[in-house]
Amino acid sequence: MSVAIAHLGPAGTYSEQAAFFYLNWLKNNQKIEATLSPYATIAKSLQAVATQKASMAVVPVENSIEGSVSMTMDSLWQLDSLRIKLALVLPINHALISCADSLDNIETVYSHPQALAQCQGWLAKFLPNANLIASNSTTEALEQIPQAPTIAAISSSRAAELYHLPILASGINDYPENCTRFWVVSQESQDEFLFTPTHTSLAFSLPANVPGALVKALEVFAHLGINLSRIESRPTKRSLGEYLFFLDAEAGVSSPMMTSALAELSTCTEILKIFGSYSVLTVTT
Repeated sequence: MSVAIAHLGPAGTYSEQAAFFYLNWLKNNQKIEATLSPYATIAKSLQAVATQKASMAVVPVENSIEGSVSMTMDSLWQLDSLRIKLALVLPINHALISCADSLDNIETVYSHPQALAQCQGWLAKFLPNANLIASNSTTEALEQIPQAPTIAAISSSRAAELYHLPILASGINDYPENCTRFWVVSQESQDEFLFTPTHTSLAFSLPANVPGALVKALEVFAHLGINLSRIESRPTKRSLGEYLFFLDAEAGVSSPMMTSALAELSTCTEILKIFGSYSVLTVTT
């Protein structure tokens, strides 16, 4: 059996790196052959799974410096058939890739908005006058570099190798412990657990914007002793001031504690969606 794994492309992105790790894990542990399928955006990667053009997708959900990836969260809320199978944590080490002779010659820097933000301190210090231009991925602009010695891109050293491009500076992210968490997402019919689940991700809306409504929902986890490793809001897109709340709970969905929590939570929320229960692996490079 061969499966297609969707990810943000083109080749050389951190999403591809995480997807390649998962591809090898499938091959070595489940004897499943897989191929990588790059897509132009995170949303298109997830839509490919929803429309069965791909078996699964590896998408970024949270960076240790810049926080959550809103496109991933919004897409999961909108695409009801998708479920999280596994989380992957990938160390991120940015490099400045350019054919310029020196930093003084660089006029423009391209990269994904998250990568630009993760290197903002370095850029302010060493390239204070450069134009910073956001692109769909960390590798989208790499093909322009050989023809334009005044531009640079922030990407990985692996991307520089793939595109045969020189690295002007390495380790330019502002915090050395930079890492990104990815989710492996598939259709809900594929609900087998690869490992014993340790986390459950969910989101909900509230029936009314009144004092104490959110506290009531969060107290469900508190009195059951379930730790929340992440909680944040996203606009419902219905009305200004209305929010969805996304949570990561440190308990498997089938555990007695989580079973009780979900039953109680359903009584004090408007819409409750369970995105999946999963374990977490660290990607080795």
